[in-house]
Amino acid sequence: MVKFDEIKNYLLDNQKTWLITGVAGFIGSNLLESLLSLNQKVVGLDNFATGHQHNLDEVQSLVSKEQWEQFRFIKGDIRDPETCQKAATGVNYVLHEAALGSVPRSIADPLTTNAANITGFLNMLVAARDQNVESFTYAASSSTYGDHPALPKVEENIGNPLSPYAVTKYVNELYAQVFARTYNFKTIGLRYFNVFGKRQDPNGAYAAVIPKWTASMINNNDVVINGDGETSRDFCYINNVVQMNILAALAPVEAKNEVYNVAVGDRTTLNELFDALKIALGNNNVSYEQSAIYKEFRTGDVRHSQADINKAKKLLGYSPTHTISQGISEAMPWYVNTLLNN
Repeated sequence: MVKFDEIKNYLLDNQKTWLITGVAGFIGSNLLESLLSLNQKVVGLDNFATGHQHNLDEVQSLVSKEQWEQFRFIKGDIRDPETCQKAATGVNYVLHEAALGSVPRSIADPLTTNAANITGFLNMLVAARDQNVESFTYAASSSTYGDHPALPKVEENIGNPLSPYAVTKYVNELYAQVFARTYNFKTIGLRYFNVFGKRQDPNGAYAAVIPKWTASMINNNDVVINGDGETSRDFCYINNVVQMNILAALAPVEAKNEVYNVAVGDRTTLNELFDALKIALGNNNVSYEQSAIYKEFRTGDVRHSQADINKAKKLLGYSPTHTISQGISEAMPWYVNTLLNN
């Protein structure tokens, strides 16, 4: 099995062209930083619906001038087929990250979520097929497991979706399967489990729990836990996600036309997460003495989530580099510096 370090060495010696959709977002900008650091050429597509220019600016500050010159940005929307065709032209690998995340957002506005996550996905899939790209890797979601009760979550066993967002992500997987059968166009879907790390937006109604709570603690505001705090998640640090995207893009054909869990295979309750964030902030000279406030469970939320990552290990050579505690320790200085300076 090829190791990730070997893949990185290969890329350093072989420049390829990558398309990252949603490049100005949290995951997209981290993929951009990693690929430019490996001297790759990158085309980035974003409409700034949830992404930010300051994410791109930060990446520019972290790579060399020569590396940044290998990046070409297209401001556009995946809901426009012509934009997708333009972006995919001359590309070796597509990393499709553009989507409208958030279960609550999809419940509040299912039409917009559907347009971005299903119509936009299909536009990119068609464009990648038409442009004969070598590899199409897309962001799937652990929400696809729905109400299936078994833990840990195994790729082959899913339940009924619990939100419009979960429906859209499952439809992505169905379209990918149909394209494999109909056009022999192979893809890989990555079911993300609660990704966190630097450049994850702490603001807005639909912010993910780690940046949202961290921002509240830094500003000495209340932290609200939905439910009793014993809801659990498999939190996955961004470096693990970057590794999986690159491994998937360069995977052999026998590993394609599959979906893979992207996680660490562990489970952390919201109460444990709250305590871990307080400790990490304390290690960065930020004190938070308040207790959490408990409110009602949130509609559409899954009670427990934990991934089985054996399939990714076996077929892709995935080896997570960060546990949740290691990820929080690494990300916290970024949150403190960013939020205290804004």
